[in-house]
Amino acid sequence: MTAESEARPRITTDAVRELLSDPKIFADLPPGLDDDAELALDSLGLVWFLHQLELRYGLEIEPADAFLAEFTSIRRITDYLVDVHEP
Repeated sequence: MTAESEARPRITTDAVRELLSDPKIFADLPPGLDDDAELALDSLGLVWFLHQLELRYGLEIEPADAFLAEFTSIRRITDYLVDVHEP
């Protein structure tokens, strides 16, 4: 683990849930929503979510990337982000 990766906050399901609860992404994300529950991000919500990821974690993910179709639950989003964020 490098000093740079130690300085960045870890991406957890709670962190993803917090980002998704932004009213610009999901205005009414239920607080008790299961991590595996199906989600449907609209295009504007997805772009805002990716923008927040870049601001908070320094991750630059293009909205056109095919894997974004896999962003269907908090757990799937978290698993993907951990894979790309934490080498």
